[in-house]
This record gives sequence, structure tokens and C-alpha cells, in this order.
Amino acid sequence: MRIQPVLAVPATLALALLAPAGALAASSAVAAPAPPTCRDSRLAVAATASDQPDAVRISITNRGGTACVVDRIPTVVFGDLDGAAQPVPASESAPYRLAAGRSAYAAVRTLDPTSTELRVVDRLTVAGDPSHRGRTFDAASLGAPDGIRVWEPVTTSWHPSQAAADTVLERHTD
Repeated sequence: MRIQPVLAVPATLALALLAPAGALAASSAVAAPAPPTCRDSRLAVAATASDQPDAVRISITNRGGTACVVDRIPTVVFGDLDGAAQPVPASESAPYRLAAGRSAYAAVRTLDPTSTELRVVDRLTVAGDPSHRGRTFDAASLGAPDGIRVWEPVTTSWHPSQAAADTVLERHTD
């Protein structure tokens, strides 16, 4: 006589029966995949003079149809000088989610007001991610026809509004 199984137990049910309480719930919770890094060509980058001396306002807009991520610290470099503006407050690189059609804002101080040294450059470049080429802005377009004064530049991280970025810069550079 042939024996036929009376009850077929699906593998997930068997795991549920054998696993300690709560273990299956924790293991079955799968995090949604992170959005991809925004392509440079998908981003609109802008920079304008600020009403504060030696400061620039920057923004980035996701022109794509889906969310993507940029680095939470904008990459801002000055002419041919080595290095980039340092984040204030000090922070590490991490993803910043930018929804489709949305913008993020940051503020940059190009010159430490207590500095006795400076360099003058004819342009600055802003990128949303260190792997991007970014967009270059000449000094005249930023209200500095004689050049951008630079020494120990700092930048805020990206913020949902320009007012928030300006506030952070003021708080950390006074």
C-alpha cells in the first residue's frame, strides 16, 4: 500500500513552527532597496551670491522621474585649489534622498572672517556627489567680479530649504 502525505507543510510555515517566537518576524522584514545615486545629467545645480559677505547659496534639483540619492555633503571646490569646502557641523559622508522634482539647499562660506590669509579664484564648482563632475560657476556670476576670496571654506549639508541651510551656516561660523 502506498502512503500518501496527509498534510503538506509549506517551507515558510515549517520555519514559523520551528523558529523561536519573534525570530521569523524579524527575519522576514526586508528593507526597501535604497534609491540609486543620482546621475549627474539628471541634476540641475545652481549657485548664487548670498547677502552675507563671502558666502554662496547652492541648490540641487532632481530632474528625473524617480527618487535618487546624492551625498549629504555637497562637493564644492574652488578654481585650481586642492581640497573642497569642509562640512559644518563636522559630519561624515552619507546618502541624502532627493525625491523626483525636489530640490535641496546648502550654504557655503568661502572665507574664514578671522583669516589673515586668502587666495582668489575665478570660479567654483558644485557637485551633488564626489563622483560627479558638477557645474562650474564663474566669479562674476556669483557677484565677485574681482574673484572669489577663499580660505578655509565650509559648507552645510543639504537641507530642504535655503533658510534652514543659511541658519546652520550662521550658527556654525559666528
